[in-house]
Amino acid sequence: MSGAPALALRVAETQPRCTVLGPGVRFGVWVQGCGIGCAGCISPQWIPAEGGSWLPVAELAERIVHEAVDGLTLSGGEPFDQAGAAADLVRRVRARRDMSVLSYTGYTLSHLRRHGTPDQHALLDALDLLVDGPYLRAKHADLRWRASTNQRVHHLTGRHAPSTPLTTAAPGSSSTSPATAPSTSPAYRPCPTSGNASRRASP
Repeated sequence: MSGAPALALRVAETQPRCTVLGPGVRFGVWVQGCGIGCAGCISPQWIPAEGGSWLPVAELAERIVHEAVDGLTLSGGEPFDQAGAAADLVRRVRARRDMSVLSYTGYTLSHLRRHGTPDQHALLDALDLLVDGPYLRAKHADLRWRASTNQRVHHLTGRHAPSTPLTTAAPGSSSTSPATAPSTSPAYRPCPTSGNASRRASP
């Protein structure tokens, strides 16, 4: 992507008060661009690499530190296509506030661990929760934090105890919430755009 500042994320939208994409009230960042392009994607306008706006990581981190309530969620688009900047964003936020971080990805955790780049591994290491797997329209379902039954919630640290019957994962390992786990929070849907949301588009 051309025209980027030295260290920046190409961002489609932000929402500082999102309650459906992870535990609690979260600051949502939707990146622009996805190399996977799932059929039936809930946000097809965020698949193209062009669009959105380049936001300096330091500027975005400052906003999150001051505006986030319970945590940060990265979605998109595909956060792992901008893994270096996303990992740096998490590092900058955590240097100021110890907050929960969740990311969505169309890749699987096993793929990222086996074939991921150093930047993708750095982003994985910075996460508490990962929701992985492509959206599959044929497996659509209203699940906690997910939109199709193939997707999984991975607890990468012990910060959030998995729902019964799972046990808390030790740091550095992961436990996985099955796709059929009963929902104890709202089903997956994009956070509504409101006066609190910041929708960004290129000139």
